[in-house]
Amino acid sequence: MSFFKKLKDRLFRSSSKLEEGIDHIVKDGGVEDTNLNDAVNLNLNHLKPTPEPEITPEPTPEPEITPEPTSEPEITPEPTPEPEITPEPTPDFQEVINSSHKSTKVVLDDGGVSKPVKTSFFKRIIGNKNKSQIIKRALDDEMLEALEELLIASDMGVETAVRVTANLAEGNMGKRLSTQEVKGLLANQIAEIMDSVAKPMPIFSKRPQVVLVVGVNGSGKTTTIGKLASQFKMANKKVIIAAGDTFRAAAVEQLQVWGDRAQVPVLTAPEGSDPASLAFEAMTKAEEDGADLLLIDTAGRLQNRSDLMEELAKIVRVIKKKDPTAPHNTLLVLDATTGQNALNQVEVFRQISEVSGLIMTKLDGTAKGGVLVALADKFGLPVHAIGIGEQIDDLAPFNPKDFARALTGFDN
Repeated sequence: MSFFKKLKDRLFRSSSKLEEGIDHIVKDGGVEDTNLNDAVNLNLNHLKPTPEPEITPEPTPEPEITPEPTSEPEITPEPTPEPEITPEPTPDFQEVINSSHKSTKVVLDDGGVSKPVKTSFFKRIIGNKNKSQIIKRALDDEMLEALEELLIASDMGVETAVRVTANLAEGNMGKRLSTQEVKGLLANQIAEIMDSVAKPMPIFSKRPQVVLVVGVNGSGKTTTIGKLASQFKMANKKVIIAAGDTFRAAAVEQLQVWGDRAQVPVLTAPEGSDPASLAFEAMTKAEEDGADLLLIDTAGRLQNRSDLMEELAKIVRVIKKKDPTAPHNTLLVLDATTGQNALNQVEVFRQISEVSGLIMTKLDGTAKGGVLVALADKFGLPVHAIGIGEQIDDLAPFNPKDFARALTGFDN
């Protein structure tokens, strides 16, 4: 299964609110688009070779149809109408009609014998028009306001939602748009915002390249590090993991599981040890072993806890003592379910650890993935990858077009 297929299936699985909201907005005040039907009617009138009565004539009594009584009254004592005269299709024939993609009717020829006649192609379209109705609504101020509110509800933020709808309105005001067309226009605007931030994590010639991974409690840092280590290992990079979350035994165990799976060594320290000291020792070990990448995990911390943030600042200072150019990447892992709170997290972590890129996780369980658009619009930080599950291939490079299509429900 391609990652986009997973993204489309899982992204906001619990919420197709944005997609459903667009559909509701278009239908509320929209009307059925009859342009296609009008054209079909014109073609039908032009192409119809025979008058309508000949298609479904009324049966008339004909003397030759009714059999004359014979000399053997026991065979046909009373003249009765033959079943074949009835122009209505029999159940068996109806089943044939239903199983065929060519529509037919039964009519009578001049001799009263039933025969099948193909229905006009355009007649079949007219007969089935209810199955393909397209509702369109003129783009006006009221519709734009409704779309803006919908984008805000998806955690895109007021400023970004206003920007998106304003760009959508340019050149489209007064146009009658279907649900699919609105989704496509929104997807284009979102992809345009996201395009400039869709960048893979840079790989430098410096060895070891130190990658510091930060984020709040439960954001998915440990799992993300495990997935990154495994993927870099598969790309023939020599990787070492430092389990810097020395206060949570489960985090160390989780990293060790990923390390065993990817055949990547995991450096640990006794519970409660100074994480800055572990980071320093891990850098020394990575240099001795000639590692390409050193991934350093950190304890989850709330951005409003000054003591925990100071501890993170200490880790950064110690790393710089060992290598003034390190950390070469500082990845902030964000939980999509936190919504607008992710904006505050980016503000604080950037001040402490000079965040160089973002990874957003848990997009498979939220209605609020629009916050990623707000982050891109406000900060312009590179978005390296997104996660939509627990498997190793559920973390993939960020693709702005796929994300925008999945977010809006645009399928084309």
